[in-house]
Amino acid sequence: QVQLVESGGGLVQPGGSLRLSCATSGFTFSLYTMNWYRQAPGKERELVATIAPAGGRTTYADSMKGRFTISRDNVLNTVYLHMNSLKAEDTAVYYCSVNLLLNTYWGQGTQVTVSS
Repeated sequence: QVQLVESGGGLVQPGGSLRLSCATSGFTFSLYTMNWYRQAPGKERELVATIAPAGGRTTYADSMKGRFTISRDNVLNTVYLHMNSLKAEDTAVYYCSVNLLLNTYWGQGTQVTVSS
């Protein structure tokens, strides 16, 4: 079955960096666009970044441009989110997801807390 497992979250000070990972299995990873979303307390889930199957095309939400970088390893079937210059408003649970035909699959999420 399809599985997505995020890791790498934690507590970081403002201005710090984190790298999130999402290890996947159960589908042909290299054929699908991968997504990172986040959900802050009391807010709706929002799209953070996407990456095309071959990794050559990426998109970002405006507030993340220049600070976050999405990447993927099609050998390890893993997608990454490199986050720099973190702000308190980046505090959220971060999820990776993939759209497979009629279904969207999500990981369990990883908590990122930006606080001094």
